[in-house]
Amino acid sequence: MMPEDKHIRSQDYFSISDDTGWEILATTTQQADERELMMLQQYLKDYGQQAGIFVEQLNLLENGRMEAHAAIETLEAMLAAEDTAVLLQVGGGTSVRAKVFEPEKILIAIGAEVVVERTNREAVDYLKERIIEMEASSKKVSETLEKLRVQMNEITKRLEYGYQQSAAAPQDQD
Repeated sequence: MMPEDKHIRSQDYFSISDDTGWEILATTTQQADERELMMLQQYLKDYGQQAGIFVEQLNLLENGRMEAHAAIETLEAMLAAEDTAVLLQVGGGTSVRAKVFEPEKILIAIGAEVVVERTNREAVDYLKERIIEMEASSKKVSETLEKLRVQMNEITKRLEYGYQQSAAAPQDQD
């Protein structure tokens, strides 16, 4: 059995950071045992799941941004056309042609099932602000995802090193 100071403990390669949570130090070259390798594998799996969630969030934000751009185009086109007819989705993949009697009055869902009436211009401005907010959120999520990927790469390197040490250990004992 190896002395206790030859083993890696979680505090040897993880520390708590104020802004990002857990940070990986991964600078130690101590021998890793099987339990520690399993722990690193679990961290890698957990980080992979978190990365998947962040990718889903990015997709939702991108879809919302695209919908807002499409809504802006539609609202602006409704003002330009005199006899405005649109396709109104009624659910189940079905639509009906509908005439817009008041293209200047727009109903906007602002959250928590609250709908407000605004002018067409105010609705376009609101949607543009939402796009800016979604782009800022996307940037933050992308940055967090990149930090997570860096951490995953560090864990992978540590795992590879640990596996190399485990493979070399039986040879050293011979």
